[in-house]
Amino acid sequence: MIEKSAVERPQQFRLTTFGESHGVAIGGVIEGCPSGLRINHQLIAEDLARRATGKTSSESQRREPDEVEFLSGLLDGVTLGTPIAFLVRNIDAKPEDYEPFKDSFRPSHADYTYQCKYGIRDWRGGGRASARAMLPYVVAGSIAKQLLAQHGICVTAEVSSIGGETDPSKMETLLAQCRSNGDTVGGIVHGSIKGLPAGLGEPLEDKFQACLAKAMFTIPAVKGFEYGDGFAMAAMKGSEANDTMTVQEGFVKFLSNHSGGIQGGITNGEEVFFNVAFKPIPTLGRGDRHDVCALPRATVIVEAMAALIVMRFMP
Repeated sequence: MIEKSAVERPQQFRLTTFGESHGVAIGGVIEGCPSGLRINHQLIAEDLARRATGKTSSESQRREPDEVEFLSGLLDGVTLGTPIAFLVRNIDAKPEDYEPFKDSFRPSHADYTYQCKYGIRDWRGGGRASARAMLPYVVAGSIAKQLLAQHGICVTAEVSSIGGETDPSKMETLLAQCRSNGDTVGGIVHGSIKGLPAGLGEPLEDKFQACLAKAMFTIPAVKGFEYGDGFAMAAMKGSEANDTMTVQEGFVKFLSNHSGGIQGGITNGEEVFFNVAFKPIPTLGRGDRHDVCALPRATVIVEAMAALIVMRFMP
């Protein structure tokens, strides 16, 4: 049998994005969204607020209202089943701040590689390489989470560590120290998908965890991904790592979940959990227009990317 890739399914929920960090606007087009969903705009606004800058001293002080303008695909707030086009205008962009880098390459940014690939680059805050390019994913992910909630599926993410610290108060202290010293720090986001049915994913090219990993590596600053017990399984014996099954009330249940809810590339009905590692932000200095750490603003992006992947495989 020829395996049909998930990316070839014509009715698949998918997103195409456009725009640059310091351009006029940034946005996207969602295709394959089912009709009849009444969009909860408040939930979208709340997710965008989680991603927004300027809330704490450790975040960039760029302040954007991030108000979504839906251009098509909705009638009285209900999806029509046709493409949903939306945009968010960039109000507080300050491209002049990046003039000094117009003819130079910043270390560990995409400046050099974009120049090599395209022969030209948007030097205004990194253009498409900016973390702001993930904003359309947050909008689409929020809609995806609303659809998934109708099926009892819940996608969440939280900060599990920053700079190796797991205690929230120590994380805050570390962030303050980095801001004071003009430095940055990385961290780890823990993600969870609960309520998934068994059977999602393909056995070869489109394994569920492979697509999930690709989605996470789409996020700027991501350097590592693991699901289930991940790298810890390399130190386990088979007798320790196997997830034993039993039958309870006519249903298959697992006595453990070392595999993170995925076996053979296909979901088994248990919780899918994973970790995403973020590198330190490469922009250093004492200015206030950059983040000290990609977290915790990245948690909503992790949720969005996971929700979009789940929507790819939903029947």
